Amino acid sequence: MRGAPATVGVLALQGDVREHCAVVESMGAHAVLVRRPQELTQIDGLIIPGGESTTIDKLMRAFDLQQPLKDAIADGLPVLGSCAGMVLLAHEILDGLAGQQTLDAIPMTVRRNAFGRQVDSSEVDLTWQPDGTPMHATFIRAPWVESHDPDVEVLATADHHDGKAVAVRYRHCLATAFHPELTSDQRVHALFLDLVRTRR
Repeated sequence: MRGAPATVGVLALQGDVREHCAVVESMGAHAVLVRRPQELTQIDGLIIPGGESTTIDKLMRAFDLQQPLKDAIADGLPVLGSCAGMVLLAHEILDGLAGQQTLDAIPMTVRRNAFGRQVDSSEVDLTWQPDGTPMHATFIRAPWVESHDPDVEVLATADHHDGKAVAVRYRHCLATAFHPELTSDQRVHALFLDLVRTRR
C-alpha cells in the first residue's frame, strides 16, 4: 500500500541478518525475516546478507528457496547482496567450492574470498561513484568482481587492489563486496530503498 513503510525481507538462513534489519528499520522501512518461499510474496525487496556463501547456498536449496528466489528476482524484486550476497547474485564464481551454485542475477564473475582469509579483514576508504565522495568500507573475507557485462554499473572500486569493482548495480539488483551494515554510512541501503520504493 502506497504511503505505508516498505517491507524489506532479509534472508535469514545465516550471516549478518540482525545488522541489516537494524539499518532498514532505522531508515523507516519494516524489516522481516525470510526463510520460506511463501514469505517472498509479502516483501517489497530482499537483502542477502554477508556470511558464508557456500552455507547460504546449501540452505537455500534445503529450504526450497533457490528457484522461488530466482523467479522473484527475474520478476523485478529489488535485491541487495553484501559480501556472500554478492557471490550468490553472480553469474559465475571463481575459487568456489565444488557444486556451489548461484542465483545468476547479475552478469558478472566474482572471485570468492579475493581479499584473503578472516585475518586479512580490513577497513578501506573507497570512492562512492554515484556522488563522488569517500566511503569507509569494511571487508571481511570479501569477494571482488573479476569481470562483468558492459551494462553492469560499477558503484565503487578497490583502488588498493588494481581497481577491482566492489560495488555494482544491474537493473534492480545491487551487490557489494563489503559490509554496509557494519558502518554508519547508509548510502548503500538508501540506494536499495530507492529501488524498492520505485517498484511499489
